[in-house]
Amino acid sequence: MPALMSAVFWSPTKRWLPAAQWLPGYSLVQLHRDLLAGVIVTVMLIPQSLAYALLAGLPAEVGLYASIAPLIAYALFGSSRTLSVGPVAVASLMSATALGQVGAQSSAEYLAAAILLATLSGLFLLLLGVLRLGFLANFLSHPVIAGFITASGVLIAFSQLKHLMGISAQGDNLPALLHSMSASVGEIHLTTLALGAGVLLFLFWSRRGAVSLFQSLGVSQSTVGLLVKAAPVVGVIVTILMVAGLDLEAQGVALVGNIPGGLPSFSWPAFSVDLVEQLWLPAVMISIIGYVESVSVAKTLAARRRQKIDMNQELVGLGAANVASGISGGFPVTGGFSRSVVNFDAGAETQMASVFTAIGIALAAMFLTPFLYYLPKATLAATIIVAVLSLVDFSILRKTWRFSPSDFVAVLITIVVTLLFGVEAGVSCGVVASIVLFLYRTSKPHIAEVGLVEGTEHFRNIKRHNVVTLPQVLTIRVDESLMFSNAAFLEERVYADVAANPEIRHVVLMCSAVNEIDWSALETLESVNTQLAEAGICLHLSEVKGPVMDNLQQSGFVEEISGQIFFTQYQAFTCLRDDRGAAAD
Repeated sequence: MPALMSAVFWSPTKRWLPAAQWLPGYSLVQLHRDLLAGVIVTVMLIPQSLAYALLAGLPAEVGLYASIAPLIAYALFGSSRTLSVGPVAVASLMSATALGQVGAQSSAEYLAAAILLATLSGLFLLLLGVLRLGFLANFLSHPVIAGFITASGVLIAFSQLKHLMGISAQGDNLPALLHSMSASVGEIHLTTLALGAGVLLFLFWSRRGAVSLFQSLGVSQSTVGLLVKAAPVVGVIVTILMVAGLDLEAQGVALVGNIPGGLPSFSWPAFSVDLVEQLWLPAVMISIIGYVESVSVAKTLAARRRQKIDMNQELVGLGAANVASGISGGFPVTGGFSRSVVNFDAGAETQMASVFTAIGIALAAMFLTPFLYYLPKATLAATIIVAVLSLVDFSILRKTWRFSPSDFVAVLITIVVTLLFGVEAGVSCGVVASIVLFLYRTSKPHIAEVGLVEGTEHFRNIKRHNVVTLPQVLTIRVDESLMFSNAAFLEERVYADVAANPEIRHVVLMCSAVNEIDWSALETLESVNTQLAEAGICLHLSEVKGPVMDNLQQSGFVEEISGQIFFTQYQAFTCLRDDRGAAAD
């Protein structure tokens, strides 16, 4: 009985708390690997968290807060063993755009809205996870997401040039940013520009020149990768020492300034009806984009270790992370590509590595904030620019143009709209483009007239192969499930082919690729059956799958069809060749 009770309790616990799967067998070897990975990611995440907080228009310490509790929450509820969550560039930019409608940056109202935005995002993701709606993310096509991220990366890079040059500039889209910066170009602060440009060049060099240097010294490739990822920390330390030693603050270099030390306080955010009405839609958009981006990274890393992730559990894990960010004074978070790859390459075995990272960030928040006072904003801007430029991939336009013109149009529209009108318009356009693209493809499925490959029992497209056909038989293969969106397209194709050949006495729908027939499609088939029968033409089906056949039998269509339902297309061909035959099983 105790064993039974334990099993009853433990099974749902493992489902909703994936950490319960690896914690019982956690070993000392895993502890060592996770601890090392946690330390490495902590070093990388400190400058990133500060930079992305400033990108979102928030005080620097908020970035640290968003990198503590969310990591622990995801470690408990996330299904990926190596995904590292926290502030990311695209979500930070989207947050800044949404919060810009609420109040001035760094104001109390702005911070409260950021906290509420994270909480709303988390609650939305949790709701989708509980309802097992992870499949909804599949409606956002990856080319569209790639286009949106590329355009967002360009916007982020341009938005950081003001910090790099020491000027003031505002704007949520590329034209506004360029206009604002051009008006302030005469105010460029040369010392800030020299400092920021130096860090920028160093970071770019570290990705190329440093790799060659370390490899020539015999350093292993995995170690080189980790050292390169730590380059921003070197930039932070060097510029802090330069500012403090040369008193660059007195020369007008903008600094991060005073960062309150200590851990975040935990409290449930205050809900305002007006504020919720303003933020719920941006929260949904941030959630969707963040989820798709995070799942993509998690799948890639899991595949490399022959592990798998649960799409619905990822919703729960990311939802819990965002709620944890909200109640600890943070802003929206999601799985980050660069830090997750570093976490993976550093040897992380389980999510305990993220727990160690959270502890490291907490220690930094408690003890290192006095040293961060002298950190130049230009250094963080350079860090962001180098990070986001790795996300920019305009080759997606060339690739989609060659492979799928419809995808190319969707990607191009998403990029252009994002650059010209901002991220909210861009992500909205991307969602619409993905759905329209999906509906367009399902509304016009591939339909081929097929014939018998001589000497075999196989049937292929008459336009691609030399095949045998029967003048009195029209065989059409439908390469898609039949639904309300494409039933009319099939109907028109059948009538057009029949009208073009007066010899046709039999129409066979080859259903080998049809996994489902909905009610609208069934009504269309009934109409086609009636219209063909009135013209003296029999309608037949072949290779109908079991579940589809069950539905046709329950609907009564099997009794109504004017022709027969054949087990194979070859059986239909041989039976109708002599205009005879018995119904198949």
